[in-house]
Amino acid sequence: MRMTVEDVMTTKVISVTTATPFKDIAQALITGGISAVPVLDDDEHVIGMVSEADLLRKEEFREEFYREGFRPPLRARLRHTVGSEGSGFYKALGETAGELMTAPAHTTTPDASVVLAARQMDKYGVKRLPVVDTGGRLVGIVSRRDLIKIFLRDDADIATQVRETLHSDTLGVEVTVADAVVTLSGTLVEHSQAVKAVRLTENNDGVVAVHDKLSWKNDDIVNYPVWGGA
Repeated sequence: MRMTVEDVMTTKVISVTTATPFKDIAQALITGGISAVPVLDDDEHVIGMVSEADLLRKEEFREEFYREGFRPPLRARLRHTVGSEGSGFYKALGETAGELMTAPAHTTTPDASVVLAARQMDKYGVKRLPVVDTGGRLVGIVSRRDLIKIFLRDDADIATQVRETLHSDTLGVEVTVADAVVTLSGTLVEHSQAVKAVRLTENNDGVVAVHDKLSWKNDDIVNYPVWGGA
């Protein structure tokens, strides 16, 4: 069974509204020990995210444009503020979550696989994803740290899952697990069965690596690199 976002997500979520002041957002991030918070509308729908980076833009632009009393030309300020809500300059002027947030927010669902959630984080360059129900309402949040939990599964639990995954197709395979590293040993009838056993094992959540010590009686794979066997 593949682990889903629901298995690892946090259900007690710190959130803000569009009217939440800058200082309160900063306090929420510090107190919660988190890097971003979802912004909700009055009906609990996720409409954006405010991150540490969004808040730090204020200091970044203050340093760039206002050190030693310097101010950018009016034309430059207008170019960065009028019709440019997504710009860093606009966010540097923001005072509330609605003005600071990145929208729309990248979200995931409780039934999504942890692998898919990890790919989303990598694709969008974010550290956490709000988890929403079918109506777009917040039900949790999942972070990179949460996703790492799949590698903390008990060895016995991993071994049981691997055996269930392999089941009748690969009778004769011995499964041992140490520190989430699975070792497969035993003799199978066909080479293709051994290849299949390794691939099925690799696809189990929490498996760090697979050591293939399988052998087979018949090599039924033509022009396929032989990894070992009798």
